[in-house]
Amino acid sequence: MCAYLLVAEDDPAQAEVMRRYLGADGHDAVVVHDGRVALTQARRRPPDLLVLDLMLPGLDGLSLCRILREESGIPILMLTARSGENDLLAGFRGGADDYLTKPYSPRELLARVRALLRRSAGQTGAGVTTLRVGAVTVDLARHEVRIGEEPVECTPGEFAILAAMAGSPDRVFTRGQLLKHTNGVERDSVERSIDVHVLNLRRKIEPNPRRPSRLLTVYGVGYKLTATSL
Repeated sequence: MCAYLLVAEDDPAQAEVMRRYLGADGHDAVVVHDGRVALTQARRRPPDLLVLDLMLPGLDGLSLCRILREESGIPILMLTARSGENDLLAGFRGGADDYLTKPYSPRELLARVRALLRRSAGQTGAGVTTLRVGAVTVDLARHEVRIGEEPVECTPGEFAILAAMAGSPDRVFTRGQLLKHTNGVERDSVERSIDVHVLNLRRKIEPNPRRPSRLLTVYGVGYKLTATSL
């Protein structure tokens, strides 16, 4: 899959390594070294995927991630030297779809990029392309979500979770099971990141996010998508 990738990394040497490896994998990778420049570039020509360093001059990566997430569903792979759980969760709350901790191997970077692009393209391999659970419609082919006739903007990670649950309404998914749907590749993530994705989804698909009636918590187990309460 050839894609247009925007790489925001303040270390020129590391950015050049990424550009070469991504280019060798068939992608058109454009590199910038400043957060504000990255924001301008992403708005001028939205990339198929953004590789975003957390520590950027001009505008830090987390702030940039939040701004772009308000504007689009661009897949975002965040890079950071911070590996604590709170840092991971802050990245997911900001709208990142995946998180890669430095130092990392170029092969791992490529694997994460490929997985995010597959998810973004909605390549599920299933024959069914439209899933409906009550008022929630998940169009796998078009990578779209609607509540009734109203479109809902979802990140690739949110879409992957919703698609998995919409494919098996009323089935209870554990956090670990949902994590596998969002990852695509093996990674050192935390199951609590699923709670952040679910919280964001409820803000988008629930009539009252404080009292969810569609995306429900099954205490001690996980989550399920249901139409029975609609």
